[in-house]
Amino acid sequence: MLIAGFPAGAWGTNCYLVAPAAGEECVIIDPGHQAAEGVEETLRKHRLKPVAVVLTHGHIDHVASVVPVCGAHGVPAWIHPADRYMMSDPEKALGRSIGMPLMGELAVGEPDDVHELHDGAALKLAGLELTVRHAPGHTKGSVTFGLPEAAANAHDEGRPPVFFSGDLLFAGSIGRTDLPGGDMGEMLESLARVCLPLDDSTVVLSGHGPQTTIGRERAANPYLREVAAGQGDGGTAAPRRGM
Repeated sequence: MLIAGFPAGAWGTNCYLVAPAAGEECVIIDPGHQAAEGVEETLRKHRLKPVAVVLTHGHIDHVASVVPVCGAHGVPAWIHPADRYMMSDPEKALGRSIGMPLMGELAVGEPDDVHELHDGAALKLAGLELTVRHAPGHTKGSVTFGLPEAAANAHDEGRPPVFFSGDLLFAGSIGRTDLPGGDMGEMLESLARVCLPLDDSTVVLSGHGPQTTIGRERAANPYLREVAAGQGDGGTAAPRRGM
């Protein structure tokens, strides 16, 4: 298994390329603001061929490079229908104060081929199977992607489960809920429904910041601790990190 990630753009949004191994087909997750060059460098470095772009949500810091990346490689993009409008209308998704300063430098719009994601779907792409979970709270159409644990074999050393959390869960925090479509109640419900059942060994690769594990967040993340204790009523102040 190969997972190559890098932070891109003004918000340091993590973009990931995932493949069974170097030299094979891959999936690109969240090519956001100023991510296109990093995507191309990573493709060349690992000799990868993209087959799809999949998006955890529609905020511009996660989708700004979708049009050039999909266009350059002739691949589709996948997004939840509740966030699809954000690709063409990022100002509506962010509010005027955040969206307007960015409009002049961005390739706003949908790629030629867009598929919609739904809760519980199993995406079979590039020899991988990504489990989709709808996780509203940061946006109405936020989703996460999961890869199951893989046992060691002759070609792979094995790995724990991997959870691409988007802006649902960060190391020590969660995504903000104060932008249009955000809802703290939905966020807490998503944390309980999507994150708490995961095994402690699960590696969390989020939309911003360093990787972590579910076990570490269960022990130290104040939001996840509140939810696990049945006290998830928003008592801990909502963060305003990133977008």
